[in-house]
Amino acid sequence: MQQVLSVSNEVAAELATVDDGILRALRDRMGCGIRLRGNQLTLEGDDGKVGEARLVVDELVDLVEGGHAIGPGTVDAVLAALDAARDPREIFEDVVWRHRGKKITPKTVNQKRYVDAIRSGTITFGIGPAGTGKTYLAMALAVAALADRDVNRLILTRPAVEAGERLGFLPGDMLAKVDPYLRPLFDALYDMLDADRLNAYMERGTIEVAPLAFMRGRTLNDSFIILDEAQNTTPEQMQMFLTRLGFGSKVVVTGDVTQVDLPQDQASGLIHVSQILGEIDGIEFVEFGNQDVVRHVLVQRIVEAYKRHADETGTQRRR
Repeated sequence: MQQVLSVSNEVAAELATVDDGILRALRDRMGCGIRLRGNQLTLEGDDGKVGEARLVVDELVDLVEGGHAIGPGTVDAVLAALDAARDPREIFEDVVWRHRGKKITPKTVNQKRYVDAIRSGTITFGIGPAGTGKTYLAMALAVAALADRDVNRLILTRPAVEAGERLGFLPGDMLAKVDPYLRPLFDALYDMLDADRLNAYMERGTIEVAPLAFMRGRTLNDSFIILDEAQNTTPEQMQMFLTRLGFGSKVVVTGDVTQVDLPQDQASGLIHVSQILGEIDGIEFVEFGNQDVVRHVLVQRIVEAYKRHADETGTQRRR
Protein backbone atom coordinates (compact mmCIF):
# COMPACT_ATOMS: atom_id res chain seq x y z
CA MET A 1 0.00 0.00 0.00
CA GLN A 2 1.18 3.53 -0.76
CA GLN A 3 -0.12 6.83 0.55
CA VAL A 4 1.15 10.23 -0.62
CA LEU A 5 0.49 13.18 1.69
CA SER A 6 0.92 16.85 0.83
CA VAL A 7 2.40 18.81 3.73
CA SER A 8 3.06 22.51 4.21
CA ASN A 9 6.51 24.06 3.81
CA GLU A 10 6.70 24.48 7.59
CA VAL A 11 5.96 20.81 8.24
CA ALA A 12 8.34 19.64 5.51
CA ALA A 13 11.12 21.78 6.98
CA GLU A 14 10.57 20.30 10.47
CA LEU A 15 10.50 16.73 9.18
CA ALA A 16 13.75 17.27 7.26
CA THR A 17 15.70 18.83 10.16
CA VAL A 18 18.49 17.19 12.18
CA ASP A 19 19.82 15.09 9.28
CA ASP A 20 16.40 13.53 8.64
CA GLY A 21 16.42 12.18 12.21
CA ILE A 22 12.63 12.42 12.47
CA LEU A 23 12.11 10.48 9.24
CA ARG A 24 14.60 7.83 10.37
CA ALA A 25 12.80 7.53 13.70
CA LEU A 26 9.50 7.12 11.88
CA ARG A 27 10.91 4.39 9.65
CA ASP A 28 12.46 2.56 12.62
CA ARG A 29 9.33 2.73 14.77
CA MET A 30 6.65 2.21 12.13
CA GLY A 31 8.35 -0.47 10.02
CA CYS A 32 7.41 0.97 6.65
CA GLY A 33 9.00 3.06 3.91
CA ILE A 34 8.80 6.81 4.48
CA ARG A 35 10.35 9.42 2.20
CA LEU A 36 9.99 13.14 1.74
CA ARG A 37 10.39 14.87 -1.61
CA GLY A 38 9.64 18.56 -1.46
CA ASN A 39 6.15 18.81 0.04
CA GLN A 40 5.22 15.20 -0.75
CA LEU A 41 5.50 12.64 2.05
CA THR A 42 5.17 9.05 0.83
CA LEU A 43 4.28 6.13 3.12
CA GLU A 44 4.73 2.65 1.67
CA GLY A 45 4.37 -0.87 3.10
CA ASP A 46 1.80 -3.18 4.68
CA ASP A 47 -1.68 -1.71 5.02
CA GLY A 48 -1.68 -1.87 8.81
CA LYS A 49 1.75 -0.28 9.23
CA VAL A 50 1.03 2.46 6.73
CA GLY A 51 -2.23 3.20 8.56
CA GLU A 52 -0.42 3.43 11.90
CA ALA A 53 2.27 5.63 10.37
CA ARG A 54 -0.42 7.92 8.95
CA LEU A 55 -1.88 8.41 12.46
CA VAL A 56 1.53 9.36 13.86
CA VAL A 57 2.32 11.68 10.95
CA ASP A 58 -1.05 13.41 11.36
CA GLU A 59 -0.25 14.04 15.03
CA LEU A 60 3.21 15.39 14.15
CA VAL A 61 1.66 17.73 11.58
CA ASP A 62 -0.83 19.00 14.17
CA LEU A 63 2.01 19.63 16.64
CA VAL A 64 4.07 21.59 14.11
CA GLU A 65 1.07 23.63 13.00
CA GLY A 66 0.34 24.30 16.68
CA GLY A 67 3.78 25.90 17.07
CA HIS A 68 5.64 22.99 18.68
CA ALA A 69 9.22 22.09 17.78
CA ILE A 70 9.56 18.38 17.09
CA GLY A 71 12.51 15.97 17.05
CA PRO A 72 13.23 12.24 16.81
CA GLY A 73 12.08 11.76 20.42
CA THR A 74 8.71 13.28 19.57
CA VAL A 75 7.88 10.18 17.53
CA ASP A 76 8.20 7.98 20.63
CA ALA A 77 6.17 10.46 22.67
CA VAL A 78 3.35 10.47 20.11
CA LEU A 79 3.36 6.66 19.93
CA ALA A 80 3.24 6.36 23.73
CA ALA A 81 0.43 8.90 23.95
CA LEU A 82 -1.61 7.06 21.32
CA ASP A 83 -0.98 3.73 23.09
CA ALA A 84 -2.23 5.31 26.31
CA ALA A 85 -5.28 6.71 24.46
CA ARG A 86 -4.18 10.29 25.16
CA ASP A 87 -4.04 13.31 22.91
CA PRO A 88 -0.33 14.13 22.34
CA ARG A 89 -1.16 17.84 22.49
CA GLU A 90 -2.28 17.33 26.08
CA ILE A 91 1.36 16.51 26.82
CA PHE A 92 3.21 19.04 24.69
CA GLU A 93 0.89 21.95 25.47
CA ASP A 94 1.30 21.65 29.24
CA VAL A 95 3.75 24.53 29.67
CA VAL A 96 5.43 24.21 33.06
CA TRP A 97 7.55 27.38 32.81
CA ARG A 98 8.48 30.02 30.25
CA HIS A 99 11.73 31.97 30.18
CA ARG A 100 12.90 34.28 27.39
CA GLY A 101 10.69 32.59 24.82
CA LYS A 102 11.73 29.09 25.87
CA LYS A 103 8.91 26.78 26.95
CA ILE A 104 9.54 23.90 29.33
CA THR A 105 6.98 21.14 28.78
CA PRO A 106 6.73 17.38 29.28
CA LYS A 107 8.07 15.39 26.32
CA THR A 108 6.71 11.92 27.14
CA VAL A 109 3.62 10.37 28.74
CA ASN A 110 5.63 9.52 31.87
CA GLN A 111 6.93 13.07 32.14
CA LYS A 112 3.34 14.34 31.94
CA ARG A 113 2.34 11.88 34.69
CA TYR A 114 5.29 13.10 36.78
CA VAL A 115 4.33 16.76 36.34
CA ASP A 116 0.72 15.99 37.30
CA ALA A 117 1.87 14.00 40.35
CA ILE A 118 4.05 16.86 41.60
CA ARG A 119 1.26 19.39 41.14
CA SER A 120 -1.35 17.32 42.96
CA GLY A 121 0.75 15.54 45.59
CA THR A 122 2.88 16.44 48.58
CA ILE A 123 5.83 14.06 48.13
CA THR A 124 6.81 12.74 44.70
CA PHE A 125 9.66 10.39 43.82
CA GLY A 126 11.00 10.48 40.26
CA ILE A 127 13.20 7.43 39.65
CA GLY A 128 14.91 6.60 36.38
CA PRO A 129 17.96 6.96 34.14
CA ALA A 130 19.82 10.10 33.17
CA GLY A 131 18.20 12.34 30.58
CA THR A 132 14.59 11.67 31.54
CA GLY A 133 13.95 15.22 32.83
CA LYS A 134 13.41 14.25 36.48
CA THR A 135 15.32 17.13 38.04
CA TYR A 136 14.79 19.70 35.28
CA LEU A 137 10.99 19.40 35.29
CA ALA A 138 10.88 19.43 39.09
CA MET A 139 12.95 22.62 39.16
CA ALA A 140 10.75 24.26 36.53
CA LEU A 141 7.68 23.44 38.63
CA ALA A 142 9.44 24.79 41.71
CA VAL A 143 10.31 28.08 40.00
CA ALA A 144 6.71 28.35 38.76
CA ALA A 145 5.38 27.74 42.29
CA LEU A 146 7.69 30.46 43.63
CA ALA A 147 6.62 32.92 40.90
CA ASP A 148 2.93 32.17 41.65
CA ARG A 149 3.60 32.62 45.39
CA ASP A 150 2.36 29.12 46.15
CA VAL A 151 5.53 28.77 48.25
CA ASN A 152 7.88 31.26 49.90
CA ARG A 153 11.13 29.40 49.39
CA LEU A 154 12.83 27.04 46.97
CA ILE A 155 15.35 24.64 48.49
CA LEU A 156 17.54 22.43 46.30
CA THR A 157 19.80 19.84 47.86
CA ARG A 158 21.84 16.79 46.98
CA PRO A 159 24.21 14.52 48.92
CA ALA A 160 27.93 15.24 48.56
CA VAL A 161 29.10 11.65 48.50
CA GLU A 162 32.74 12.71 48.67
CA ALA A 163 32.20 14.65 51.91
CA GLY A 164 34.82 12.54 53.67
CA GLU A 165 38.60 12.80 53.76
CA ARG A 166 39.04 13.44 50.04
CA LEU A 167 36.83 16.54 50.23
CA GLY A 168 39.15 17.93 52.90
CA PHE A 169 41.93 18.28 50.38
CA LEU A 170 39.89 20.69 48.25
CA PRO A 171 40.54 24.43 48.80
CA GLY A 172 38.06 26.84 50.38
CA ASP A 173 35.33 26.69 52.99
CA MET A 174 32.61 24.01 53.08
CA LEU A 175 30.41 25.74 50.50
CA ALA A 176 33.37 26.10 48.13
CA LYS A 177 34.23 22.44 48.62
CA VAL A 178 30.75 21.16 47.77
CA ASP A 179 30.17 23.62 44.90
CA PRO A 180 31.17 21.04 42.22
CA TYR A 181 28.42 18.73 43.51
CA LEU A 182 25.79 21.49 43.46
CA ARG A 183 26.86 23.11 40.17
CA PRO A 184 24.36 21.15 37.99
CA LEU A 185 21.52 22.61 40.08
CA PHE A 186 22.85 26.14 39.58
CA ASP A 187 23.16 25.52 35.84
CA ALA A 188 19.49 24.49 35.61
CA LEU A 189 18.41 27.55 37.61
CA TYR A 190 20.29 29.88 35.26
CA ASP A 191 18.32 28.24 32.42
CA MET A 192 15.07 29.29 34.07
CA LEU A 193 15.77 32.68 35.66
CA ASP A 194 17.72 35.80 34.74
CA ALA A 195 21.04 35.96 36.58
CA ASP A 196 20.18 39.20 38.44
CA ARG A 197 16.88 37.82 39.66
CA LEU A 198 18.42 34.50 40.71
CA ASN A 199 21.24 36.22 42.59
CA ALA A 200 18.73 38.44 44.40
CA TYR A 201 16.67 35.40 45.38
CA MET A 202 19.77 33.64 46.71
CA GLU A 203 21.00 36.67 48.65
CA ARG A 204 17.61 36.91 50.38
CA GLY A 205 17.51 33.16 51.03
CA THR A 206 14.41 32.76 48.86
CA ILE A 207 16.33 30.18 46.85
CA GLU A 208 18.79 27.98 48.72
CA VAL A 209 21.13 25.44 47.16
CA ALA A 210 22.90 23.38 49.82
CA PRO A 211 24.34 19.93 50.54
CA LEU A 212 22.02 17.46 52.23
CA ALA A 213 23.93 17.66 55.52
CA PHE A 214 22.69 21.25 55.91
CA MET A 215 19.08 20.02 56.16
CA ARG A 216 19.52 18.29 59.54
CA GLY A 217 17.54 19.77 62.43
CA ARG A 218 15.38 22.04 60.24
CA THR A 219 11.62 22.18 59.64
CA LEU A 220 10.81 23.57 56.21
CA ASN A 221 7.43 25.31 55.96
CA ASP A 222 5.92 26.92 52.83
CA SER A 223 8.79 25.56 50.72
CA PHE A 224 9.32 23.61 47.53
CA ILE A 225 12.14 21.18 48.33
CA ILE A 226 14.01 19.05 45.78
CA LEU A 227 16.44 16.29 46.73
CA ASP A 228 18.53 15.38 43.70
CA GLU A 229 20.82 12.35 43.23
CA ALA A 230 18.90 10.65 46.03
CA GLN A 231 20.37 7.24 45.16
CA ASN A 232 23.46 8.42 47.05
CA THR A 233 21.63 8.92 50.34
CA THR A 234 21.73 6.34 53.10
CA PRO A 235 18.38 5.15 54.54
CA GLU A 236 19.11 7.29 57.61
CA GLN A 237 19.72 10.39 55.49
CA MET A 238 16.54 9.76 53.51
CA GLN A 239 14.51 9.51 56.69
CA MET A 240 16.12 12.67 58.03
CA PHE A 241 15.34 14.55 54.82
CA LEU A 242 11.70 13.44 54.51
CA THR A 243 10.98 14.40 58.11
CA ARG A 244 12.04 18.00 57.36
CA LEU A 245 8.66 18.43 55.61
CA GLY A 246 6.67 21.29 57.12
CA PHE A 247 3.24 22.83 56.57
CA GLY A 248 2.48 24.17 53.11
CA SER A 249 5.50 22.45 51.59
CA LYS A 250 6.05 20.14 48.65
CA VAL A 251 8.91 17.63 48.25
CA VAL A 252 10.34 16.05 45.10
CA VAL A 253 13.01 13.35 45.32
CA THR A 254 14.89 12.34 42.17
CA GLY A 255 17.51 9.72 41.45
CA ASP A 256 18.78 6.84 39.36
CA VAL A 257 19.13 3.53 41.22
CA THR A 258 21.54 2.25 38.56
CA GLN A 259 24.12 4.92 39.42
CA VAL A 260 24.69 4.51 43.16
CA ASP A 261 28.09 5.85 44.26
CA LEU A 262 27.87 4.52 47.82
CA PRO A 263 30.09 1.60 48.92
CA GLN A 264 28.66 -1.80 47.98
CA ASP A 265 27.97 -2.67 51.63
CA GLN A 266 26.00 0.56 52.17
CA ALA A 267 22.26 0.49 51.38
CA SER A 268 20.83 3.23 49.16
CA GLY A 269 18.08 5.30 50.75
CA LEU A 270 16.29 5.62 47.40
CA ILE A 271 16.05 1.85 46.90
CA HIS A 272 15.12 1.36 50.55
CA VAL A 273 12.40 4.03 50.68
CA SER A 274 10.08 2.50 48.07
CA GLN A 275 9.82 -0.65 50.18
CA ILE A 276 8.68 1.42 53.19
CA LEU A 277 6.56 4.25 51.79
CA GLY A 278 5.14 2.72 48.61
CA GLU A 279 1.63 2.29 50.04
CA ILE A 280 1.23 5.64 51.82
CA ASP A 281 -1.39 8.04 50.46
CA GLY A 282 0.03 11.39 49.40
CA ILE A 283 3.34 9.86 48.28
CA GLU A 284 3.68 9.11 44.58
CA PHE A 285 6.43 7.08 42.86
CA VAL A 286 6.93 7.74 39.14
CA GLU A 287 9.26 5.29 37.35
CA PHE A 288 11.01 6.46 34.18
CA GLY A 289 12.45 4.15 31.54
CA ASN A 290 14.77 4.44 28.59
CA GLN A 291 11.79 5.48 26.42
CA ASP A 292 11.67 8.70 28.47
CA VAL A 293 15.26 9.73 27.67
CA VAL A 294 15.02 13.01 25.78
CA ARG A 295 18.70 13.61 25.14
CA HIS A 296 20.64 12.46 22.08
CA VAL A 297 19.34 9.17 20.67
CA LEU A 298 22.68 7.55 21.59
CA VAL A 299 21.99 8.26 25.26
CA GLN A 300 18.82 6.18 25.01
CA ARG A 301 20.75 3.35 23.39
CA ILE A 302 23.48 3.53 26.06
CA VAL A 303 20.86 3.34 28.82
CA GLU A 304 19.24 0.34 27.10
CA ALA A 305 22.59 -1.43 26.71
CA TYR A 306 23.58 -0.98 30.36
CA LYS A 307 20.17 -2.14 31.57
CA ARG A 308 20.32 -5.20 29.33
CA HIS A 309 23.83 -6.01 30.61
CA ALA A 310 22.74 -5.63 34.23
CA ASP A 311 19.72 -7.87 33.66
CA GLU A 312 21.78 -10.53 31.90
CA THR A 313 24.60 -10.56 34.46
CA GLY A 314 22.49 -9.99 37.58
CA THR A 315 24.69 -7.06 38.59
CA GLN A 316 21.91 -4.54 39.22
CA ARG A 317 22.03 -3.02 42.69
CA ARG A 318 19.31 -4.30 45.04
CA ARG A 319 19.95 -2.36 48.26
